[in-house]
Amino acid sequence: MNRIGEHTIKWMNLLFVMLLFCGFSNETKAQDYEKVVDLNGRWKFSIGDDSKWANPNYNDSNWERVDVPSAWENQGFHGYDGFAWYRTSFTYSGSLKGQSLFLKLGNIDDVDEVFMNGKSIGRTGTFPPRFSTAYTSNREYNIPSAILRDNNVIAVRVYDDVGEGGIIRGDISIVVDRDAIPVDIDLQGKWKFKIGRSAHEDLQNAENWDDIIVPGFWENQGYKNYDGYACYALDFVADEKLIAERMVLVLGKIDDLDQVIVNGVLVGQSGDFDPSTVQNYSNTYQQLRGYYLPVNLIKKGQKNRIVVRVYDATQGGGIYTGSIGLISQDHYIKYWNKRRRK
Repeated sequence: MNRIGEHTIKWMNLLFVMLLFCGFSNETKAQDYEKVVDLNGRWKFSIGDDSKWANPNYNDSNWERVDVPSAWENQGFHGYDGFAWYRTSFTYSGSLKGQSLFLKLGNIDDVDEVFMNGKSIGRTGTFPPRFSTAYTSNREYNIPSAILRDNNVIAVRVYDDVGEGGIIRGDISIVVDRDAIPVDIDLQGKWKFKIGRSAHEDLQNAENWDDIIVPGFWENQGYKNYDGYACYALDFVADEKLIAERMVLVLGKIDDLDQVIVNGVLVGQSGDFDPSTVQNYSNTYQQLRGYYLPVNLIKKGQKNRIVVRVYDATQGGGIYTGSIGLISQDHYIKYWNKRRRK
């Protein structure tokens, strides 16, 4: 922040014009989803709780089989409340490769965490001892392309408090978002996170912050009913072959306001970040964030840090959906030109 001067303000004015031209828009259209893998049917199932069950190489051959979706109470586990795990697999090949994939799990009673090939890709609700149900939430998780293999194992950890339990309803499937921005460097997944207006002042201790899955509402990841300020941080080293001179940082959609800093440089923000002076920012949560970066701001072969400050006024908050990553300016412009022709 201390590197921002008059030259940066002038550059940001130019940035605003570029964003208008190249696609930082009030995009209200829903994702163009297409179902590509049907996951309704028989899954492996076991009551209990063991972290090794997330391992794709775990031998689950002696597990029960249950129908998904359907409450486990209807399948021989009547009256059972507590932890249980589901496992299934799918093949990733051909037309799926290079696509933006989402796992749709419908409604789960009460809390879940989802693993793809042993990597956590999202969770909804809060497990005990700080239990908070999310049985009414529709589960939809981005699948980071970097963790996919030819054969993939999905493991779902579930906690049920009372009543029905498990993956209970919905069209359980993998879908592709045909309108997703095809980033060159995928940055979705686990970031560091801290709530509070001054959280960004504690970046030297960011490695001790909480983990959060991006994208995904923070309310679904342990911060239920929290409205206010928060800060995300990500350190990464990018493949030098994928870094162009001019890059664009894509951050999907953010609810409500954001301020983005890359390697100590403010690269953009949505609206006035001081809510006390804002009269109308009700549509900022619908905007697709695409921030043009100064030439060679991303360091090749070195650690880079992205910091995203967020203010949420009400309801869902945070970096909640869309493509997350870096894309060359040329590829970004081609994407928007193609999309406008649809």
